[in-house]
Amino acid sequence: MDFITLEIIPFVKNHILLSLGWIVLFIAIIVLTIKSKLSKVKIINNAQAINLINKQNAKIIDLRSADSFKKGHITDSLNILPIDIKNASANSIEKHKENFVILVDDNGLSSVGIGEILVKQGFLNVFALKDGIAGWNGENLPLVRK
Repeated sequence: MDFITLEIIPFVKNHILLSLGWIVLFIAIIVLTIKSKLSKVKIINNAQAINLINKQNAKIIDLRSADSFKKGHITDSLNILPIDIKNASANSIEKHKENFVILVDDNGLSSVGIGEILVKQGFLNVFALKDGIAGWNGENLPLVRK
């Protein structure tokens, strides 16, 4: 109790905003960790993605703009915009509901959220590529350019 009285309480009193910031950050980390553990969309690395593509015939859905897609995309990937998935108007992927689906975006930040939407639409095996196309390209993995 001496340490708390002598060190932490005066620090909190003198640095209220900083202390509140640390508490908010701590809670955010806990919430995001729990949310990712409960998510039905699993984040995979490049090696796991290659394995799913080669052994499970996984379908890659590239969520980037058409211009970004033309500049470089993974072989045989479909270019579907997130808005089309949100509106359930991406009819070209409906036939892949039971297949393994890997979502790819620019840097891996938005694909999990879109994956959650696909799960709600009935897709059974949805994965998000960690670090997106930037991570794929960073490891010098092949891209198709149009």
